[in-house]
Amino acid sequence: MDTSHFDNLRPGIEEQLRERFRQAAESPRGLFSYPTGQEGLRGLGYCAQDLVALPDFVQECYCGVGNPFAAGAPEPGSRVLDVGCGAGIDALVAAGRVGPTGRVAGLEFSFEMCARAQANAAAAGAANVSFQQGGAERLPFADGSFDLLLSNGVYNLVPRKRQALAEALRVLKPGGRLQVADQILEGDIPLAAHQVEPGAWAR
Repeated sequence: MDTSHFDNLRPGIEEQLRERFRQAAESPRGLFSYPTGQEGLRGLGYCAQDLVALPDFVQECYCGVGNPFAAGAPEPGSRVLDVGCGAGIDALVAAGRVGPTGRVAGLEFSFEMCARAQANAAAAGAANVSFQQGGAERLPFADGSFDLLLSNGVYNLVPRKRQALAEALRVLKPGGRLQVADQILEGDIPLAAHQVEPGAWAR
């Protein structure tokens, strides 16, 4: 499908997404059309044991759309990348699973969300996880760096999806796993610029 008609909309889309996630870094409550925080984590079936090490106020930062761990948890000692890590909840869950011999990296395009993830990691006492700014379309990691790549509600927001998924496969080791929780649009994509509200699908 030709998506070139979205190129002129991209700056507006990115600006609205940055503003939405700047607000979400303060609190996601009321910003999305689905449950967030602890209610969202419970509703999506996150393992209660995985959340024990996370203070309640850290859990309240959660604004994912699904549970990427439903497809399997990372193995102890493995290397995990969380693309679009947001406030870092999935990365922190993964950090608990991989243990002290493993490593988790979180990548987040929003400066405010990245700062929130770093603060949440400090609050949870997680020493085996790190966060940095970056986008899904150009991952700042070497080929074959990770055993598992997680993503939660991110690829639906990325304009160049083929490029982003190619990057995901590039940084995975041979036999590595890609576990994505996301939203999909059922029906046709509106083609006219006036029909597209930039950032609408971030809700």
